[in-house]
Amino acid sequence: MSLRELVVLGTASQVPTRQRNHNGYVLLWDGEGILFDPGEGTQRQMLHTSVAAHDLTRICLTHFHGDHTLGLPGVIQHMSLDGVPHEVTAHFPASGRAYFERLRHATPFHDTVALREAPITAPGMIAGGGSGAELPFTLEARRLSHRIEAFGYRLTEPDARRMLPDRLAAYGIGGPDVGRLQRDGELRGVRLADVSEPRVGQRFAFVMDTRLCDGVYELADGCDMLVIESTFLHADAELAEVAGHLTAYQAGRVAAESGVRHLVLTHFSQRYQDTELFAAEAREAGFEGELTAARDLMRIPVPKRRR
Repeated sequence: MSLRELVVLGTASQVPTRQRNHNGYVLLWDGEGILFDPGEGTQRQMLHTSVAAHDLTRICLTHFHGDHTLGLPGVIQHMSLDGVPHEVTAHFPASGRAYFERLRHATPFHDTVALREAPITAPGMIAGGGSGAELPFTLEARRLSHRIEAFGYRLTEPDARRMLPDRLAAYGIGGPDVGRLQRDGELRGVRLADVSEPRVGQRFAFVMDTRLCDGVYELADGCDMLVIESTFLHADAELAEVAGHLTAYQAGRVAAESGVRHLVLTHFSQRYQDTELFAAEAREAGFEGELTAARDLMRIPVPKRRR
């Protein structure tokens, strides 16, 4: 079976606490391992999970504040030490390229990892989707509203069709003919639509430090899983706006209005101890789907396909 799950390495914003490491998230998706926003301590947190350096194929940075990037040097050096043989692509805001270079070469080490830099200059598709694309999904970036340039990420699996065994049998189609029908769209007068039904591709979005903006809604739209910052509770909404962050209530409203199936709240301020208050506030905002207030080292499966 293909594996699609989120591994939470850390959930703290700005300052880690005794219970929460700095940010860090790995999305495992059918052999791809996408590391999002590796804060300080990320490589140590990985040791507490089954995620290894060899599992990482892509790194996505939303912006260059320290709680989202200070773990990058250790992760890159770890990949070199372990001899990761495949290319790893790094996406990040192009305006922060100088910071990326400093982090990339923060200390001397035997650099062997094939790290391909793919800076983001504008919103849009950044990977996959082309003819003969190397990925089974597209990866897009959308601009967020923070104190420095920031982008969120959206992964979209292409829509496809699910073959229906009973209809195939009724038309006497089996074996290699099934593949021919899928490829050509018609076989001996039988159309693909006669023996299959639409299968909506899965969607995942990652939204970190931002105020409410169009990009947040574009990323969240119709997602099976939305991982989104909820740094503050709504009593501190004015502080959230000044700091360029969301409240749990705002995150819940976004998810409710965008048709999100599973909402994952994270990036909690050190001023709050009980993260279930964030979940309760998202419910108050009207979100009725599956809801998780993330904890360090959680593994959260991407919801099964819609039927």
